[in-house]
Amino acid sequence: MSNRSLSATSEGIEAAKKVLASKGWTQEYLAGEVGLSSRQSIWKFLSGRPVSRPIFKEICFKLNLDWENIAGLPDAVPLVANSQGTPHSLEVSELVSVMRSRVQNAITTQCSVLQSSFELTQPPLEKIYTKTSFYLQPNYQRWLEVSDLESSFAQFDSFRLSKPYSNTVFDRELLSKQDKLVILGKPGAGKTTFLQYLALQCNQGKYRQDLIPCFIQLRSEWMEDNEQVINLEKYLIDYGKNCGLSHQQITILLEAGKFLLLLDGLDEVPQQYREILCQNIQLFFQDFYHNSIIITSRSSAQKFHFKGFNYVEIADFDYNKIKYFAQQWFIVTSNTKAEGKKKARQFLEQLNSPENEAIRELAVTPILLNLLCSVFKERAKFPRQRAKLYEAGLDILLQRWDCSRGIKRDDFYHDLPLVDKRKLLSKIAAATFSERRYFFEGREIQEIIEDYLCNFCNFKEDIESLWLTSEAILKSIEIQHGVLVERAKDVYSFSHLTFQEYFTARHILASDSQSLENKLINLAEKITDDSWQEVILLTVNMLPKADNFLLKIKDVIDNVAEQNIKLQHCLKFLNEKVESMNLPYQKSAVRAFYFTLFNHRDFNLALSLDSQFAYQNKLSKEIKLDSSLARGFIDSLNLVKYPNIKHFLSLCLSLEIEQKFKLEPDFLEEFRNLKSQLPDLEQGKEKIISWWKTQGQEWVETFRTLLINHRKICYDWQLREQEKALWNQFYNSNVFLVKCLQGEGNISSTVKKEIESTLLLPRTII
Repeated sequence: MSNRSLSATSEGIEAAKKVLASKGWTQEYLAGEVGLSSRQSIWKFLSGRPVSRPIFKEICFKLNLDWENIAGLPDAVPLVANSQGTPHSLEVSELVSVMRSRVQNAITTQCSVLQSSFELTQPPLEKIYTKTSFYLQPNYQRWLEVSDLESSFAQFDSFRLSKPYSNTVFDRELLSKQDKLVILGKPGAGKTTFLQYLALQCNQGKYRQDLIPCFIQLRSEWMEDNEQVINLEKYLIDYGKNCGLSHQQITILLEAGKFLLLLDGLDEVPQQYREILCQNIQLFFQDFYHNSIIITSRSSAQKFHFKGFNYVEIADFDYNKIKYFAQQWFIVTSNTKAEGKKKARQFLEQLNSPENEAIRELAVTPILLNLLCSVFKERAKFPRQRAKLYEAGLDILLQRWDCSRGIKRDDFYHDLPLVDKRKLLSKIAAATFSERRYFFEGREIQEIIEDYLCNFCNFKEDIESLWLTSEAILKSIEIQHGVLVERAKDVYSFSHLTFQEYFTARHILASDSQSLENKLINLAEKITDDSWQEVILLTVNMLPKADNFLLKIKDVIDNVAEQNIKLQHCLKFLNEKVESMNLPYQKSAVRAFYFTLFNHRDFNLALSLDSQFAYQNKLSKEIKLDSSLARGFIDSLNLVKYPNIKHFLSLCLSLEIEQKFKLEPDFLEEFRNLKSQLPDLEQGKEKIISWWKTQGQEWVETFRTLLINHRKICYDWQLREQEKALWNQFYNSNVFLVKCLQGEGNISSTVKKEIESTLLLPRTII
């Protein structure tokens, strides 16, 4: 704001809106009447934000309103004489009290609503504000190698990028020790939200009630002042004048350190003005160093070093913060508190499911968590076609977040069409992901950018210019979008592994028809590699027709089974077992159930193929019998390994099946005979354990033979560790294939039925 700015009071805003309504004018029409090229100043006028005095007066003139009344200009605070009889302002504390009361409405108007680029209506900021944590050492200052980052992230169960590192502090703890801060963070990390919250807390006397809050959006003030760099001292003098304080009184407050200056969005000021602005802030600090000053900026945009300031970086949300934000968001946006709590519980349950790990990774960034909540709200579930969700998140980062706030960058990268930016990011993603590189040095990315510029953008400059341009583009990608982030000094990664996977899939699909066919074959062959499954799923989602790709995946999975003769035999016996039964279920689901039964796995595959398997107590008696016998057999195996009375009691309960099921006479006779060989509970603990140690193994083998001969279950395949891994690979790949089939890809019903009906069959039968 320049020294000529004014803000409308809430009563003034209401009066202006009534005149607009009575005249039938839109904001755009009023802007034209005032002689403005855009409605931005009109919007600011109607939202109580500062507007330059000439424009403010002209708006009021066009609306036939008294500009002084609309601005609510107060009477000046009187001067009094001090004990020596010379003019002096009121006591400092009284001046603070007067000014705090007069800025209260403006601060509330400026800061009470959460910013959003995709929702017209947002909940009150204070209702959903989530405690902010900070890294005491910004990422770009950490001298780490790629190998250091890889080893630290490898400690987690899955290699997702949104993992915290230690040495973080909460907001209040940080502010209790430091009041000269530069807060860094990627786009959408919550920098502006934190400053707005701090301004509101100060405004309400909950934080530093001895200070006067002043929230300044640096870009807006630069635009309001005819693209001139803000002079903080002049700004505050004018700020005080609007509150009825004199130049002298504001100077007294400044010298006493009574301002809380919250300077938001340093990176949003054009580069050519930014250095001058930084110098002005530094000079202001030297003159009035007692005041509290907090500056925010995107990480890579901050090159100027402010002397006397501490640099921190906003940390990603951890699970507790995600949980709190989601609970508050749904409660505030729902009709009732009970409905909001229910929706939040559903949201968190689905977010935490293993199949949504890639979606969950996005939730660590506040702006993307806000998007996830908005997407989930209507249907109480996430879209099955993930590509649409990721595209929405990228749309916010790549264009809408800056556009919604009127930020225009001025560099070579900004002028690239959006389609070229996507192609470049896809090229970077594919080149790194295909080599399993999640962290990479800046020079590696610059080489990819150079290649793209030469081959696709017809860049004709010399080698040195090419290198400098590629370096500038890398920094622009980080500053403008936050899709690439600096994890350590000159070591980068995608902000979310999810985005690296998404752009890798896009790169594959952007190939010409011949290359695409070969790339899809290569991609299908990676089905057993868990790290490629999200790329495969996204490719299925985005392919115009996914039939051939899924058939190729099925063929690759069947080839895995063909590598192991024991697995082929297992599938053969499995099919014979199922064909001998007359059950009202999908045969592939029954095969999946028994394959699970043999190998102690979950029932996810059977359940995915036939929902009836969700109700175990309602399944056919034949399946229930086999399930009970398998459970008893597992209990007996545990007894041999770890003989104890608890396992023995569990076995006895598992074998109580004669009253529950109608057993075949031959089986019943052998089963009773086998049970009779077990020691009696009355023999005591020591004798029972001793029996299992000496005779348990022989009894278990007899039990196995009984189950194989009569029920065709519990075969002993005597698998080596390598074979166990291959069987797991085979099963998990089938689970994932069904997940692909049941997504929202473009798959014909014929191919879907063909694949599902031939799951878990030996190659000789398919």
